[in-house]
Amino acid sequence: MRILTVNVNTTPSMTESIADAARAVAEPGVEIVGLTPTFGAPSCEGNMESYLAAVGVMDAVLAYDQPFDAVIQAGFGEHGREGLQELLEQPVVDITEAAASMATFVGRSYSVVTTLDRTVPLIEDRLRLAGLMDRCASVRASNTSVLDLERDESAAVAMIVAEAQRAVEQDRAEVIVLGCGGMAALEDAVRERCGVPVVDGVAAAVTVAQSLVRLGLKTSKVRTYATPLPKDLKGFPFGR
Repeated sequence: MRILTVNVNTTPSMTESIADAARAVAEPGVEIVGLTPTFGAPSCEGNMESYLAAVGVMDAVLAYDQPFDAVIQAGFGEHGREGLQELLEQPVVDITEAAASMATFVGRSYSVVTTLDRTVPLIEDRLRLAGLMDRCASVRASNTSVLDLERDESAAVAMIVAEAQRAVEQDRAEVIVLGCGGMAALEDAVRERCGVPVVDGVAAAVTVAQSLVRLGLKTSKVRTYATPLPKDLKGFPFGR
């Protein structure tokens, strides 16, 4: 089984950290391939960058010329999952929906701890669209940027942990969801300080993707995610 983990931004080191986190939970015999878009922003923190990333992710997947069994869109609260589902019959798993769904199995309510406050509405919209907002106690911003997670990890971890503690104590969250693909290695630190289950989106998405492939489930093509109509798309995919 081969699963593509597609970073939504253009930072290669983050692609590698996402892929490493995916490999840590992948079953034996599952190959994880990390993909980085060839254009876009070095970090996605807003609607414009998110919409640009959606196109970049689709282009990166279309440019991959080897067989694969599933795709993980590794951006929290990002746009574009539906476009990938139209293009592919293989399962497409968004880390936002995977993490929140997983959280509902181990607690009555969950809180998402993300990076900047400006990304909170995007995450809330994605959870609402997925029908997962009713179980969400809060979406909290740690006021660290995506790139801060690489520049000064210790300081970023401290701010994320502090916000997670507030979610548990003030919002009564029973599970913490890490709201950024770049937070993939922080579960233990948050769990130790908060004493609640912690769900990382990349790990959750790999688990879901593997299960879908094992069950032989593919994307439904009868209506919502039907294959795009054949048209002359000017300049897309790029480089073809």
